[in-house]
Amino acid sequence: METEQPALLTSAAQSAHATQSAPQSAQPALWLRMLRALRRPSVLLATLALLLLGWQWLETRARLGNLQEELAKRLSSGEVIANESRTLSKQNQEMLQTLAAKTGALEAHVAETQAQQMALESMYQELSRSRDERLLAEIEQAVSIAAQQLQLAGNVEAALIALQTADAHLARSAQPQLLPLRKLINRDIDRLKALPLADVPGISLKLESVVSMADSLPLAFEQRARAEPVVKSRLGVAPTTYWEELGRDLWAEFKQLVRVERVEQSEHTETALLSPSQVFFLRENLKLRLITARLALLQRDGKTYREDLRQAQLWLERYFDVREKPVSSAIVTLKGLAATDLSLDLPTLNETLGSIRNFKLAKEKGK
Repeated sequence: METEQPALLTSAAQSAHATQSAPQSAQPALWLRMLRALRRPSVLLATLALLLLGWQWLETRARLGNLQEELAKRLSSGEVIANESRTLSKQNQEMLQTLAAKTGALEAHVAETQAQQMALESMYQELSRSRDERLLAEIEQAVSIAAQQLQLAGNVEAALIALQTADAHLARSAQPQLLPLRKLINRDIDRLKALPLADVPGISLKLESVVSMADSLPLAFEQRARAEPVVKSRLGVAPTTYWEELGRDLWAEFKQLVRVERVEQSEHTETALLSPSQVFFLRENLKLRLITARLALLQRDGKTYREDLRQAQLWLERYFDVREKPVSSAIVTLKGLAATDLSLDLPTLNETLGSIRNFKLAKEKGK
């Protein structure tokens, strides 16, 4: 019995060793079978076909990715272009609406002008019936022009010319029934002549002179101190030696090399340092203010006239050297011009116009 048990153990160990070595021997056999299969042409072709299909799939996928990126870029650029197009379209629509409104206003103005022209033509046709009616129409037109010049532009000179023209027509007619109208017109002429008129041409010339000086006026930050004269020896004193005189002259010249200057300032403002471009625009703005004041003078706009002169005077006092004679004379000129009163209590010609119209109505009823 003892001899049989070792035999059974050895047989079991052999069987276990056989089961462990079986998978290890099966793996080389599998690789050998795969290598033998790859040596077959059909299997080799199938493998190559699979590899080619895989490579084509990867390439197609990469191309699709590139196409998707390019499509996204083009879509984004298309959206930007579409937004710009919508903006431009909106602007064009607004411009078209503005142009349409302006066109409508122009058409209305043209229609109004045509209606006025037709009314004038009909008026002239009616006035051509008789000499008296034509004379009254001319006088009424002259007085209406004078009234418009007084009310709209405040131009007393033009109103005087129109009234004097109407008076000349009445004087040439020499009709006794028109004497009351002539008295009224002469009264209006006397009232206009008695007004304290401002010397518009003289003021305009003074403003023009200041405008012409604007480019040459010295600036405040360009002030230069005057060199101190060298003190000479007094008369009657014996001249010093050559070396003493030379040393004194050299010391005087050396003191001129370094100089500390103080720029003059006004009471409430400090002198500003300006660049060349700012200096150019300062002078141009000063001239523009003076030109605007001259236009306001011609329009009898006293408020704008005084404000422009005040601003020009402020710039002169702040940025220019008030110690120089041209600047100080320009400031004095502007102060004097700003004191000119342009506001006049201009008379109206309503009474004269009403008398002319009543006279025309009475004449028409008399017919």
